[in-house]
Order: sequence, then structure tokens, then C-alpha cells
Amino acid sequence: MDKNLEPIVKNIQEKFGAALEEFREEAHLFLKPEQIVDALTLLRDESNFELLSALTATDYWPQTAPRFHVIYQLTSLEKNLSLQIRVPVNGDSPKVPTVTGIYASANWRERELLDMFGIEVEGHPDPRRILMPEDHEGHPLRKDYPLGYEEPQFSFNYDEIDLRKPYAKE
Repeated sequence: MDKNLEPIVKNIQEKFGAALEEFREEAHLFLKPEQIVDALTLLRDESNFELLSALTATDYWPQTAPRFHVIYQLTSLEKNLSLQIRVPVNGDSPKVPTVTGIYASANWRERELLDMFGIEVEGHPDPRRILMPEDHEGHPLRKDYPLGYEEPQFSFNYDEIDLRKPYAKE
């Protein structure tokens, strides 16, 4: 971990009881969903993490508690530092509070969380689907989402697969 990042990480650990995991010299802090707004506000105001460079999630299915980690990647352009905040949430009814009041760039990314993972963002100003049609069922980035599959067509199986393909009727 960068020596300039150590006091910032220790401050978050002391104030929020965050668990720290280091991987390849990167710091990953684990917080509870109810702590994320206060922690991000503190990091923005006191530590100059002025950019929310990424907001996404990971799915650890079939594990259910926690099934998801919501990941906030913060960047301080002034200090040339990067910090990742992870918020574990259960798979039953995954919810995190909105951070659009802290970082305006979170708006569409939080909508992607709802659309792609089914993670509800409480207090979001515009909670509708952004990538998939409104009537679409399911969330495509969940690991239990059924995959559409088409067998690859090679020279040895071309004719066999071609017979099974649906073609437009003339």
C-alpha cells in the first residue's frame, strides 16, 4: 500500500471499523451499507478523493451471505491515490443507499447496479432500468442468469448446425 494512503486507511478503520484487505499493493476497505454515505463524504471532504472512478458489483453466487460486493473505486487526482471500498450485501434483498449526493457520477452507475445485478439503491432520484427494456425479467450480470447459447460452427460440423438454425421463411 502507498505510504500516503496509510493514514487515510487508518482513519477510516478507526471511525467505521472497516476491515482492510491488501492485494497487489492496493487497499480494499470493507464497510457496511449504512456506513457508505458517511465514509465517502469523509473521503471526499477530508482526503480529496474527488472522483468516483468506478461503481460496480461482483456476484459470488451460490454463496448467499454475502452474495454481492458493491465496489466503489475512488481516485484522488491531487494526491495520485486510488482506494477501493467494498460493501458486502446479502442476496435475498440486496440494498445500498444512494451516493448521488456525494458523487453526481454515481447516478447512472447506480442504475446499472439495479439493472444488471438487481441491487436496489435506496433514495436514488431516478430508479429505472438503463440498459435493458423495462419489461425485461432478470438481471444479466448475475451468475445464475440463464445464458443464451449457440454452438460454434466449424468446418466439421457446419452442415449439422446449419440445419438447426432458424432462418426467416421466404
